[in-house]
Amino acid sequence: MQILSLQPLMIWWQRLQKSLQFKQWMSIIVLIVINFVAFFWNLGATGLIDETEPLFAESARQMLVRNDWITPYVNGETRFDKPILIYWLIAIAYRMLGVNSWSVRLPSAIAATLLSIFCFFSLWRFGALVSGFAPRSQKAQQQRWILAWIGSALTSLNLLTIVWARLGVADMLLSSCMGISLFCFFWGYANHPRSSQIRLNEKVNAEIIPSQQPGRKQNLWQGLLRPIANRWYLAFYIWSALAVLTKGPIGIVLPGFIIVLFLLYVGKLTEILAEIGLVQGLGIFVLITFPWYILVTVANGHAFLNAFFGYHNFQRFTEVVNQHSGPWYFYFLIILALFAPWSIYLPSAIIRLGIFNRKHWQYRPRQDHLGVFAFFWFVGILLFFTVAVTKLPHYVLPLIPAAAILVALLWGEEFTTEPSNVPRAAFFVSIICNIVLLVAFVLGLLFLPDLVGTDAAMQQVSVILKTATFPLSGAIIWGIAAISCIGLLQKRRNWRWIIAVNIVGFLLFFMVFGYPGYALMDQTRQLPLRQLSAVVKQVKQPGEKIMMVGFKKSSVTYYSHQSVGYFWSLNQEAIAFLETIPQSSTLLLIGEIDQITSSGLDAEDYQIISQKAPYQLIRLKRETLWND
Repeated sequence: MQILSLQPLMIWWQRLQKSLQFKQWMSIIVLIVINFVAFFWNLGATGLIDETEPLFAESARQMLVRNDWITPYVNGETRFDKPILIYWLIAIAYRMLGVNSWSVRLPSAIAATLLSIFCFFSLWRFGALVSGFAPRSQKAQQQRWILAWIGSALTSLNLLTIVWARLGVADMLLSSCMGISLFCFFWGYANHPRSSQIRLNEKVNAEIIPSQQPGRKQNLWQGLLRPIANRWYLAFYIWSALAVLTKGPIGIVLPGFIIVLFLLYVGKLTEILAEIGLVQGLGIFVLITFPWYILVTVANGHAFLNAFFGYHNFQRFTEVVNQHSGPWYFYFLIILALFAPWSIYLPSAIIRLGIFNRKHWQYRPRQDHLGVFAFFWFVGILLFFTVAVTKLPHYVLPLIPAAAILVALLWGEEFTTEPSNVPRAAFFVSIICNIVLLVAFVLGLLFLPDLVGTDAAMQQVSVILKTATFPLSGAIIWGIAAISCIGLLQKRRNWRWIIAVNIVGFLLFFMVFGYPGYALMDQTRQLPLRQLSAVVKQVKQPGEKIMMVGFKKSSVTYYSHQSVGYFWSLNQEAIAFLETIPQSSTLLLIGEIDQITSSGLDAEDYQIISQKAPYQLIRLKRETLWND
């Protein structure tokens, strides 16, 4: 029996690869699949996660209830943790899709998708060309598409992005606005008429670069007042303003810090200041950002200024807030863990860049500077938050696009050059570490039930994991990926496909393990509180107050649509709350079952309304707690 030849199919595939239309459609399909799975798939299937996400959700809901679009409120109090943009977007989603988890998270998912798209087109347009290839050659064109696919995939497929793109909080929106503003700046920088000039020596500089000639200071001052002619610079100011409306001054301070570092390195600070239309740009920035800040200050006075600028900006940078401290190397560990497995290749990607060869980059045209720009983007954010005293894992979320670009440039070169028979030491070590990491993933998943920590809110997780199949499925996926990488390592020309194995493995792992694990956490940690909140809405009597002692779960406020008194213990603050309740009145109390049982209350002192492990909802008289 004659075996069917695959040669015609291979010839057809090679011809299809050369088709521009094929690459365009393939790009659209890749972007849709990756971003849909990472950000939108089952986005609203689980409830909100305590403690932060319900605060944003409830603040946006209160906007509709109060019809107040200036001052955020939650639980009957003003909330000045973050500026207004995220609340506006969630409230608009409520109007369009109803008050639900999907609406709360939709702005974050859209923001992450936009960031991935900008990363794709930035790499497609400005990915560094391989030496020796003409810009329009087939090799150069092929590299552009490969760079774009890898970069956008790495921007989306990492734990930092996926987790915060699926949460209705401000961090993903900030990362997107800040990232897009930086991309827009670079597009403006690289698309300027001077961008194609290559500085060969100082004599040539004086002839072709007007800003380097005598009279430069005069040209600089004229440039500061010049209208913005480049639409990408205009977009930079607009997106930076949106970042400031998302999380405050950090939205312009960080991009400004990154841009200044980059321009000082390439020696173009004065040149760019003369062409960016700074005065007009800042005017547009002020017109977008200042109105809300003025209105909220007029409405709330020093309460807003002290809480927002004093506590949530200055104090977070200079002091430890809410016990969120960490060593100086904290973010190096965070990036290694939450950007894995791509973080393994960051050292090789930075070495490849040759950042210490400053003259090389100063003499290159602006279009070739994307890698250097990404380096200062990455380092600028890492340095800024390493210096900051308060430390949280998601603070470095805005550096993910830069890290993705650096790693994409490394792998793009692998795909489009003929690999030598001699391995590059740093790259080879990175691949070995990649394989070791995949093996560690396998072992971690196999022993996951024994590794899960103790959490009173998730008591049954370890037991459920022992019978669940998705940890084993995840281990199989990473096991196959590790074996595939070992096989590809045998021949130097096959190393390039290791990144594809990792990307496919990560995507399959998230589909097989990520969502089931997320749903399990929701079922054990959040579902009992949602069920008790529904009971509260049904049984609450007129004037009856709700109290939670021993922990704070703001999801109860959101799901019950009621104000809740949260207290860690029956301290003076809790007593003051009890004094607002009329004598002989009752209140509803939510607490952990063990705490209520061991509190010393007699069985006749309270009525059990509902019980959802590990919580209990009880009704008791004011005097019971007062005397206790």
